[in-house]
Amino acid sequence: MLLKELSSLASPLSQGQVDKLKQLTAELSAVQLAWVGGYLSATAQLGASTGSVESTPEQTLTILYGSQTGNGRGVASELAEKAQAQGYAVNLVSMADYKVRQLKQETLLLAVVSTHGEGEAPDDAIELHKFLASKRAPSLENLHYSVLALGDSSYEFFCQTGKDFDQRLAALGAKSIVPLTECDVDYEAAASTWQQHVLEAVKPLISAASASVVSISSATSSAFTKQKPYSAELLVSQKLTGRDSDRDVRHVEIDLGESGLSYQVGDALGVWFTNSADLVNEIIEQLSLDGATEMTLGDETLSLSQALTEKRELTQLYPGLVQNWAQLSGDEVLLALSEDREQTRQFVLNHQLADLVAQYPVDITAFQLVELLRPITPRLYSIASSQSEVESEVHLTVALVEDQRNGTSRFGGASQFLATADEGAEVKVYVEPNNHFRLPENPETPVIMIGPGTGVAPFRAFMQERAVQGATGESWLFFGNPHFEQDFLYQTEWQQYLNDGSLTRLDSAFSRDQAHKIYVQHRIAERGEALWQWLESGAHLYICGDAERMAKDVHQALLEVVKQFGGKDDEQAAAYLEALRSDKRYQKDVY
Repeated sequence: MLLKELSSLASPLSQGQVDKLKQLTAELSAVQLAWVGGYLSATAQLGASTGSVESTPEQTLTILYGSQTGNGRGVASELAEKAQAQGYAVNLVSMADYKVRQLKQETLLLAVVSTHGEGEAPDDAIELHKFLASKRAPSLENLHYSVLALGDSSYEFFCQTGKDFDQRLAALGAKSIVPLTECDVDYEAAASTWQQHVLEAVKPLISAASASVVSISSATSSAFTKQKPYSAELLVSQKLTGRDSDRDVRHVEIDLGESGLSYQVGDALGVWFTNSADLVNEIIEQLSLDGATEMTLGDETLSLSQALTEKRELTQLYPGLVQNWAQLSGDEVLLALSEDREQTRQFVLNHQLADLVAQYPVDITAFQLVELLRPITPRLYSIASSQSEVESEVHLTVALVEDQRNGTSRFGGASQFLATADEGAEVKVYVEPNNHFRLPENPETPVIMIGPGTGVAPFRAFMQERAVQGATGESWLFFGNPHFEQDFLYQTEWQQYLNDGSLTRLDSAFSRDQAHKIYVQHRIAERGEALWQWLESGAHLYICGDAERMAKDVHQALLEVVKQFGGKDDEQAAAYLEALRSDKRYQKDVY
């Protein structure tokens, strides 16, 4: 109506300008129209009062995140929302999408970055991390910054990437406005405090004139998140491995119903779980506590049994808990162990709370116990389906984590939950995007997929997606597991893909079907010449699975292939694979 009137009134605008204004406003939402109206009004008033005003660059609060599992992105997004609420101009960007040359133009930078594996930068932070450490990094004397580092104290190089960023920025002349904050797995409280402090610290650095516009890029939105998961229904938890297999691997199907949750192949599904009743009861009995004891956690009043079942991590220890338990028990062996970082780390990796309770008795109250334990954190599983194929479902490939400790079976929290859940059980889930594990945009591009064990999960999704696309690009799968007859996950499906031509090649390595063990890295070496030809013809290379051994062994095998068939030395071979990674032709989803 307003624009119709604008056309008919004696307007100071030309007809061409009116047409452009109509075109612009037709594309804007009600909120955007309101902002434009306020902006034009303020601009007119400013022009009237000063006659002519030189435009000054808007001072922007840049928030960068480097995140492997989504925690860093979540903290950064939350910070951006808080900054926006205070009227600051904000640029929220993944480090993967950030133009490193822009860094010298920044005046205010807040970085949230996690540490992956043994002190390594997460995938989306690799390029910026390398740039800051290189000779190309500029002087940053005009930059004010702060870094929030996310990590896991169970690992030796705790928060190393965050420390690297902080040290490098300082060395380049940037001024820290809030000291480096290091966060463990239970990061929420420390992250919230850091957010509060940095928003206070930037106040005197941002002029009032620059607080009018908020520009947030790279933000993601969904009705369901890690903090607000969707209550889905479990449809199937079917054993994939044979009855004589020494492992229990499940194919899990979950119904997303009318949630509207969408995912891409390569993404992960976050799964919240509850601890088993047997494990909870064992811990309570060992400590001579009363499961009915009530306590307040946050704004909830719960019994001890409820708190241990629904709220606290029981299957994963952390160094601080071992150290506190050593003090409570007074046990000399545990005290000595807790003072040695590497011994503590090994203990954490190979024990659960129930083992700690059984071996080192303590006198503790219900509330003290709950306060010592970390909150439950969801587990991420690589999605094993394409939504183009399964629509409102999502599929997972889940290995039941099981170890024997002194004659007692100990299970992984989430894997046991999914393996034992009945059909129709409620499962709280959310989608965790993984933009660093994507099929090539061109379906004619060949792909090489290396996924032993449950690492094959995303490649099932890849093949479903490529089949729906009618992709003409060749596909090559390397798969490995102990035994052909017992452990060939999705064997029938791979055979169907081979028969219809969707899958061009399949090389398997069943490590224990012969006297000497054969793994996927051995098959890569055997097929080296063909693999090199695929890479040279533009193939994209993917690895999924165990980060500790498999991924490293496979990477070394690839280096040897490049050296042997590409005629390169050690340095050139490493540079070749690094160039593939930089070009997004070499992608990993390892854990």
